[in-house]
Amino acid sequence: MKSTYQVLRGPMLTEKGTLMKETENKVLFRVAPGANKIEIKQAIEEIFKVKVDRVTTMNCKGKKKRMGRHEGKRPDWKKAIVTLREGEKLDFIEGV
Repeated sequence: MKSTYQVLRGPMLTEKGTLMKETENKVLFRVAPGANKIEIKQAIEEIFKVKVDRVTTMNCKGKKKRMGRHEGKRPDWKKAIVTLREGEKLDFIEGV
């Protein structure tokens, strides 16, 4: 099993993620591509001391980018939508 800090790469702060956090009690995270749902759930519960109800993951393909006549590709990455249990709250950015 991977370390908890190897599984989580960081929170995703987007407009859609903020709306999901306010209305549906869901939080978006960028995670390691090899991490599974069980590892993600355990990492979030250990780091943030909250109870997780459900984890949904998505594999996102990196975009192709051109620089002149040369073509490159951004890396593939994985994101997780974490649903917290009723009454649980995750405020890692509220104090800023």
